[in-house]
Amino acid sequence: MAEPVKLDLKIAVRPGSYARGQDGLEQILRAALDILVEEGLKGLTFRNIAAKCGLKAGNLAHYFPTKSELLRELLDAIIGGYEEALDSIVHEADATPSDRLAHLISFVLRDITTRRTTRVFPELWAMANHDTYVEQRVEELYARARSSINALIAEINPRLPIDEREIAALFISASMEGMTIFAGHGKPWMRDIRAIEYLAVKAFIGTVETLEPGALRAASLGSATIKP
Repeated sequence: MAEPVKLDLKIAVRPGSYARGQDGLEQILRAALDILVEEGLKGLTFRNIAAKCGLKAGNLAHYFPTKSELLRELLDAIIGGYEEALDSIVHEADATPSDRLAHLISFVLRDITTRRTTRVFPELWAMANHDTYVEQRVEELYARARSSINALIAEINPRLPIDEREIAALFISASMEGMTIFAGHGKPWMRDIRAIEYLAVKAFIGTVETLEPGALRAASLGSATIKP
């Protein structure tokens, strides 16, 4: 398998931004992410961000007039990093479709064990309940992840129709994300993440390889017998 994918913020360059201004923007967003990880949304104040950057709180207004604008740009940078990582896996050179899906599964499961992901995503899920922009961007991220899985499923088992690939991709994605509360950073099953990863790769790829066209559609219609 290829080297582990490195995940980082993907901070957009603002039009007309000069180097020093862009450096300041990145410093602020990285400080904001650190605070979100350590203290949650309640600690994400201009005062705390400025203190971490060694700036005056008023100086942040030159970059972000409101906290809402800062949160949106931080969210875009977080999601952009994931999108870039997923793209690199899906288009990995000299790897079979099954190997690339295994790599994607490993990436997601190992990522949920990081302090950053375990702490940040529950905050985003909570924010999505009250902020339409956050809800939309988080759904876009998950849709992008499902699209990556779907593309690999199509290569592994090209006989599957698109609607059944979408169901399979949703099942794989949701199963992995659900592990956050059990095997995330500091959670009881984190120590067994490699075993969980082994089972996930074996189960998901085996299912994709052997799934017969029409099986999921028949199950949706209640006309298929569910048995091991």
